[in-house]
Amino acid sequence: MNSDSRVSLFRAIPAELGEGVMWHPVRQSLFWIDILGRAIFEARLDGVTTRRLALDQYVGAVVPTADGGLVAALHRGIYRLNPETGTTTPLATPAGHDSQLLRFNDAKCDPRGRLWAGTLAFAETPDTARLYRIDADRSVHVMRERVTISNGLAWSLDRRTLYYIDSPTRIVQAFDYDDETGAISRPRVALDLTSIPGCPDGCTIDTEGRLWIAHWDGARVTCWDPVRAQLIDTLYLPVPRVTSCTFGGPKLDRLFISSAADPETATAPEGAPRGGFVFCAQPGAQGRPADCCRII
Repeated sequence: MNSDSRVSLFRAIPAELGEGVMWHPVRQSLFWIDILGRAIFEARLDGVTTRRLALDQYVGAVVPTADGGLVAALHRGIYRLNPETGTTTPLATPAGHDSQLLRFNDAKCDPRGRLWAGTLAFAETPDTARLYRIDADRSVHVMRERVTISNGLAWSLDRRTLYYIDSPTRIVQAFDYDDETGAISRPRVALDLTSIPGCPDGCTIDTEGRLWIAHWDGARVTCWDPVRAQLIDTLYLPVPRVTSCTFGGPKLDRLFISSAADPETATAPEGAPRGGFVFCAQPGAQGRPADCCRII
């Protein structure tokens, strides 16, 4: 695997399934998760200390709240989470969500603070998962059915388009998005990624409207103009299972990238990059602050 000179190691903390990097705009710190390790990590840029919160459920994603807290998509549903203590409080569980067969995966808030959270089957059975929207009043809405592995979410800068990834399809879908109501319509293919190694996983959008996409088993993050379906840039990682990316730091000009453990780097020498570590790149782009969750 080739590694880009713009990419460096951020934290050499092993995760079985590292995912969900998120820069908290209030706490000014980076969060990421180990889904299968049932843990959440927090790191600030002013030191090397990393906090670890152990949970009693699989965790699919965390999103920020305006008071410095977190909302988490956990195995059994959506919870408020205290980042200091790890205490969880239930907020919403979709009707029919079978936690014996399904778990929550990637999640993000839209510009209005509604939470969008998708699921996947433990057996990765095709067409058995869903994408949900949870509004501020905790009402739950099914936005997509017949999903296999619900992953990346991003909204265009003009709030008129939702980009969405169901990983095994190897495409990025676009939907017309109603900012007022949260409704989506007119599904279409924005990006066909079948020629790119690996499967698209998590994604983020920069201040120029370009999508940055992590590629599982692709050892890279790609940057696209989703309107013209044009590849702009590629960041090569020293690990194959690249899972998510987000802009962070005081100027939101550092791209943080999570990864999962893999057999290719499991026996790497001490100090060498391994799957499960978090990486950081300076790609010459800038992100926008994460939208805070407004579920009451």
